Parts: sequence; structure tokens; C-alpha cells
Amino acid sequence: MPIINPYVPSYITVHLGTPNSSAQNVTVSFPDYIKNVASSEIYPTWNESAIYANIYAQISFALNRIYLEHYPSQGYTFNITNSTAYDQAFSPGRNIFDNIGRIVDNIFNNYIRRMGYAEPLAAIYCNGTTSTCNGLSQWGSEELANQGYSSINILKYYYGYNIELVQDAPVADLQASYPGYPLQRGSIGDYVVVIQRSLVRIAQNYPSIPNINPIDGIFGESTERAVTVFQQIFNLTPDGIVGKSTWYKLVYLYVAVNKLGELESQGQRLFGINLSYPDAISEGNRGEKVYVLQYFLSVLAQFYDFIPFIEITGTFGPQTTEAVIAFQKSEDLPQTGIVNDTTWNEIYREFRGIVTTVFDENNTTSRFIPFSGTTLKLGSKGEEVVTLQQYINNISDINPNIAPVAVTGEYNEETMNSIMQYQKEFGLKVTGEVDRATWNSIGGTYLDVVSSKNPQPTQYPGYELKLGQSDAARN
Repeated sequence: MPIINPYVPSYITVHLGTPNSSAQNVTVSFPDYIKNVASSEIYPTWNESAIYANIYAQISFALNRIYLEHYPSQGYTFNITNSTAYDQAFSPGRNIFDNIGRIVDNIFNNYIRRMGYAEPLAAIYCNGTTSTCNGLSQWGSEELANQGYSSINILKYYYGYNIELVQDAPVADLQASYPGYPLQRGSIGDYVVVIQRSLVRIAQNYPSIPNINPIDGIFGESTERAVTVFQQIFNLTPDGIVGKSTWYKLVYLYVAVNKLGELESQGQRLFGINLSYPDAISEGNRGEKVYVLQYFLSVLAQFYDFIPFIEITGTFGPQTTEAVIAFQKSEDLPQTGIVNDTTWNEIYREFRGIVTTVFDENNTTSRFIPFSGTTLKLGSKGEEVVTLQQYINNISDINPNIAPVAVTGEYNEETMNSIMQYQKEFGLKVTGEVDRATWNSIGGTYLDVVSSKNPQPTQYPGYELKLGQSDAARN
């Protein structure tokens, strides 16, 4: 939420002590910071796969702090501390191991995140001997590497199989999310959307905050009222104006209620972010803008048969070109396979139409989640399994042939049996595993169920209307 597109900072400011201490701040380049952390926390003699895995975790943790403005949102003038009770080890002036320095130079702008989420993963870790945690074990990673695990499989072992590696993230100077001027009644634009979305989410935990409807980027009466109540709750000047102090309190609370700084984050989905046209992209391009494009197209493919399914990889390959051309053909646009401003805006318009018509943006259980590319089966764990179980339970509400399951995040025998029932009921190959075909089928059926429970004004009512007949007459 605070910074739209994750990036790697050119420099990072480190507080040499606990957050509230009067210790010195030092500013160093981000690669030099990671080299120092890695040299302070791991051994250069470890298996290279373990070294890579640990450095990816260290990078991701630091970028999570940057992306969420963890310390600036609390009024601090630094980005991270060197206290291992809060953050990562950093020792000014220490020697850097040659192999660690080389590896960091190669991967300092790569990080891990949950599939489909915007923020870098809060990749919590510990040494695994004197301290343990729910994240990566540093000594445990060395053991796995010696067993033949690759770096990414080590990371998936500890963080779940629904993580992905983002490569070649953009490098930029440190950015502040605050626009630099107060927002108040009459203000319009993307920053107002950020305020509105933040307040709507925070209000789920603080219900005395009035509802904002619609979220339209216009700072009107309802937004002003919600801001004023928010300010009253958190002892800010209740003037209904979002200045710097109110802005960063919103950032801090939004991050807190969504647990974005924790390993088990609720996460911020890409379609919850305002995404404007990023410049022309075409086959051969890589990075965040390609990832977002592929995400949009994967959603469209669930509703339009003429758009082929594509993998969400962040690399613009032949599959993506084919999907873009198919979309351009449907919209009578030049079939170039190149996403210029016109094509981007049309794709985004169609995407937003689906989101606003079919999904409740404030309810994570009524959103479409595209297939990640990983088949779910007995023993699988994680957020994707939770989503699958929620889908099945909604379907079971209207189909007694499919048994409901406990939402545990673990693909157990109960879940497998229910999936087999679904596959048999809907004419799929009965495997008890959820591949792309089964996932897309379940997702489509789920959306039909959701939309039938919450019909839109333009939605087919499910029965035929005859001349002279009204809804009232039918009822």
C-alpha cells in the first residue's frame, strides 16, 4: 500500500542500535548493506545453495521494511536497525567475504514474495541452534543444501511452495509514499484512493470509523468524516485533513491490520493497487510491469475463452504475446503483440470491470486467485490450499454431492476426497490433485456461486422474463 511498486533502494539508512536508542545512523549502498549482513550472519564455507537462500531471505526482509516504510511510518529517520532482536546484523567496517560479495553483486535486486502479492516477503529467519522461529533456519538451510536442495527449494521448504523469485527489480532512490502536500475535501486522484482503501480496511478492526462508499478517488464528505473519526481514535488533530502525520498513521495501521510485515501476512494483492500505464512492453521484457500485465491477462482468461491461459512469470514470452494479440483482436486493436498505452488501458478497463462486478474488493474470500503453476496434492500447505478449501466450501453449499472441508491450509485426505468428488461431479479426470484444469474449473464454479449469492443489477436473474412480467409478479 504505501509504495505502489516494490523497488531496491540505492542506499539504506541503518540505525546502530535498538529503535528507541540514541545510537548513530549510517547510510550505505544497498548491496554493501546486504554484503555486510550476509558476512555477519552466515559462513562463507557453506554450500553455495544455502548461501544463496540466506541472502535471498536477507534481501527480502530488508525490502519488506523499505516497502512498508516500517520505521518512517513510526516517525524514525532510518530504514532498519542492526539489532537482531528487531532486524538484521550489521557491523560497520567489517570485512566482507569474497564469495559472499560476488553473490550479492549478482542477486542484490532479486527477492522473494508470495505468488500474486505485491510486497516482498517478510522473510523471517533465525540461526536454528540458539534460536528458532517459524521461518528459515540458517543452519538447517546448510543441511538441506548438503542433501541436494537448490536455493529456491530451500526457501520453499521453510516459507511454503507459494513463493516466487522476483528478478531484476528496479533500483531507485528512496521514495516516500506521502505526496508532499496535505489532502483534504475536494482533493482527487490516486492518493485519495490510497486513503480511502486504507480507511476501509482499518475500519474492519475499528468499526467506529464510518464507511466510505464508493472508493472513487474523490475526497468528499464521507472520506472527510472517516478521516476525522480516525484522527480522533488515534489522538491526532481531528481536522479531516490528511497531512504527513495522519498519512503515516494510516500507513502504520494499514500495515498492522494486514500483517504485511509478518511472515503470515494477509498480503496486498496486485489488483488492490492502482496501476497506471508503465510504457510500451513487448516480447523480451522482464520485471514488475510484465508480472502485472500477466496477472491481468490471467484473470481475463478465466472469463474469456479466446484468451489463452499463461504462466505468471514476469518474463514477456511467446505465451504472453499470443494472449495480448488475442485480446487486441477482440477489441479491434492493431494485432501487434506490443502493449502500448491503448492496449494497456483496455486490458486494465476489462480487468477492473471484472473485479468491480464479480468480486468484493474488501473481502479476500470472494476474489479470484489465478492458478500459481504448482499442482496441489496430499501434503501441500499454504495460502493456496486455504483458498482452495474456501472455494470448495462455497460450492458445497449448493451441491450436496461435494463434502465441505475444514479450512486448515493443509491438503489432507478430507480435502483430497472432496476434490475427487468435485472432479467426478464436473467430468474431470479423478486424480485427487488440483492441476490447472481442476483449479480453473473450481474457480469458475466458485465465482458462479458467489455471483448468484450477490447478483449485480446487470446480471442474468436465472429465470426467463416474459412480456408484461415483473420481478414482483414472479415473486
